[in-house]
Amino acid sequence: MLRWALIFLVVALIAAVLGFGGIAGSAAGIAKIIFGIFVILLIISIVMNMVRGKR
Repeated sequence: MLRWALIFLVVALIAAVLGFGGIAGSAAGIAKIIFGIFVILLIISIVMNMVRGKR
């Protein structure tokens, strides 16, 4: 999932350099959403791992 966020970030940066404002804004927005989901899932995974503990 982090890979997709980075891909959309690169697309947004390239579109911004080339002057495509709408595409750059959309790709940046998608990258932010995917990155946010990734961070939330990472935190949930860490908490679940700590709660479960070592067996």
